Amino acid sequence: MSLHARASLALGKVAVALAFAGIAVAAQADTVRVTVAHYSDATAPYFEKMARNFEKANPGTTIKIEDVNWDTLQQKLQTDISGNANADLAIVGTRWLLDFVKDDVAEPLDGYMDANFKGRFIGPFLAPGEINGKVYGLPIAASARALYYNKDLLAKAGYPDGPKTWNDVIEASKKLKAQGIAGFGLQGKEIETDVYFYYALWTNGGEVVGKDNKAAFNSAAGVKAATLYKSLIDQGLTQPGVTGYSREDVQNLFKQGRVAMMISAPFLAKQIKKEAPNLKYGIDPIPMGTTHATYAVTDSIVMFKNSKVKKSAWKFLDYLFTKEPRVEFTTTEGFLPTTKAESSDPAFNDPDTKAFVALLPTARFAPTVTGWEDTAKAVTDAMQSIYLGKAKPADALNAAAAQANKSLGH
Repeated sequence: MSLHARASLALGKVAVALAFAGIAVAAQADTVRVTVAHYSDATAPYFEKMARNFEKANPGTTIKIEDVNWDTLQQKLQTDISGNANADLAIVGTRWLLDFVKDDVAEPLDGYMDANFKGRFIGPFLAPGEINGKVYGLPIAASARALYYNKDLLAKAGYPDGPKTWNDVIEASKKLKAQGIAGFGLQGKEIETDVYFYYALWTNGGEVVGKDNKAAFNSAAGVKAATLYKSLIDQGLTQPGVTGYSREDVQNLFKQGRVAMMISAPFLAKQIKKEAPNLKYGIDPIPMGTTHATYAVTDSIVMFKNSKVKKSAWKFLDYLFTKEPRVEFTTTEGFLPTTKAESSDPAFNDPDTKAFVALLPTARFAPTVTGWEDTAKAVTDAMQSIYLGKAKPADALNAAAAQANKSLGH
């Protein structure tokens, strides 16, 4: 064989070897698509940073992040799923999980987890992602709700340590009204308008959904709660035009010193420190009627059943739930820690976080029931009609309960 022929043969073998190597690399190269909920302007940069860190440690795997606003997230996920175009991983409202499981699109995660992984979590926060004995969602974000009050304004009204009961809220608001200040900031539109009603419902001993899985918010406690809010509006003890204010709008009023009290989440404290550093505020439990209660909420990250890269997707999930990524995410967004490792970090030793953590023993989660979003909408519509004076509390809640029961399967 000539030298030229031998050289050609050798080059051919090299080319074949390289081709096979290319096939092997291609076979191992995974692209994991992740849809994340937009919590703040820091959300996308955080996940992009985590993606790049993960890619450096895992050559051949690419992480693609898509940041979607909460208001459109559920609809987008449903549209993507129906078109088989969904991401591999997605952040979802935990309250949506049951519907995803019912539609058989969520991947059970138990087969990927060992005891050590499960042991990373603070128990109460892992539980909402468990359905029928299987874990479908991991708590990517957790929060609770408390009453924020303006210390200077409440001191002038005779409540230097904040109001403890709904009667205190009323009396303080009356005194503040005389000074030209709205006492209680009341949310009346967009996401969690229904939850604002549940605060008064729960603290007056009521339930949203009963043990029979039927609507229970139209009970005597529910009517009392709705009547309480309507009376605050009628007496001029809230900001005017309640139904024009989302949670963010009311938070802005509080930061501006234009309302003295409102109920919100830990992230408001972060915003105050950044946007209104001179505002002196306190954090109290939600005012009591007959009992103590707060709202706890988790958002979950799920893996979809139709993912073709489940092994790599799980590996990225595993990374996200190690200490450093968790601490950075939770502190940046102003959430509560969901893992034991992050909770031990000095970043969570501040009084604000401790105030919210102290409320967890009385926390309520949104019921894990099919048709929850439709139920929440029925309550929201009812409360808006009550606030606007278009319907009496009992009538509006009874109509909403009838509508909710259809969604709940009754």
